[in-house]
Amino acid sequence: MELTLNSSSSLIKRKDAKSSRNQESSSNMSFAKTKPPTYQFQAKSSVKEMKFTHEKTYKPESETTERWEKLHVLSYPHPKSDSSVPVFVMLPLDTVTMSGHLNKPRAMNASLMALKGAGVEGVMVDAWWGLVEKDGPMKYNWEGYAELIQMVQKHGLKLQVVMSFHQCGGNVGDSCSIPLPPWVLEEISKNPDLVYTDKSGRRNPEYISLGCDSVPVLRGRTPIQVYSDFMRSFRERFDNYIGGVIAEIQVGMGPCGELRYPSYPESNGTWRFPGIGEFQCYDKYMKSSLQAYAESVGKTNWGTSGPHGRRVQEPPRRH
Repeated sequence: MELTLNSSSSLIKRKDAKSSRNQESSSNMSFAKTKPPTYQFQAKSSVKEMKFTHEKTYKPESETTERWEKLHVLSYPHPKSDSSVPVFVMLPLDTVTMSGHLNKPRAMNASLMALKGAGVEGVMVDAWWGLVEKDGPMKYNWEGYAELIQMVQKHGLKLQVVMSFHQCGGNVGDSCSIPLPPWVLEEISKNPDLVYTDKSGRRNPEYISLGCDSVPVLRGRTPIQVYSDFMRSFRERFDNYIGGVIAEIQVGMGPCGELRYPSYPESNGTWRFPGIGEFQCYDKYMKSSLQAYAESVGKTNWGTSGPHGRRVQEPPRRH
């Protein structure tokens, strides 16, 4: 997960890479296990260089002040530096409209131009499942994102794309509403246990329950297969941009893109601060999974009920 604190994520790469690239990837993974992360090494090197310079040279106060004033003046274009940190700016949640088009393209073009002038490395955008596969199973519309990618490329910026399989709306910071695809909501209406459920039986439509990840509940496909097909479609559509303009791909894995329960939903007044939230593991698939595991370890009675704890609105105890 990179420096943009966004969602529980993992990186996917092009599958058509050659074996030499696979070997390179393997060596990189080995390097990460045996040595400190690159950014830590750079930081230490920078500190050493700074100390060395301080010991060897002396600058009058007036000259130092003048130097700092120069550093605080924005220049165009922004100079590159080995010690710089690449910054990515999150685009609005509704960058692509419900009709599948780029939202306010002239304003977006001006914004990207300004970001480039400020020295920003690139931008981040959510690729919403509820927008792209809205018209039916495996009917993908990437046109709005294609327009954005071309615009980002024109301005010499990079793009981080988040595969967002959750609902937008009903959480802190959500400025628009993008539900799951209509055909998915139709399946949920037939089988409400497809979504997270609390002990009181309240359903949460933000994300498909992990309990049915391997069950073919979405018109013959499992949720994992649906997500895989979605990402495969993205790769095929934007193959020429991956590794270039598209610098990173993150994969959302739950509500708000995070691998967690939707324990504190704001919609319908279910939760309010500072309530601690509540377990959302009472759909039939979750309970079946618990029961199967309990039996596998010889503790059948463990699988008869869910976890026990305080209620969703109860504030945390003070110690």
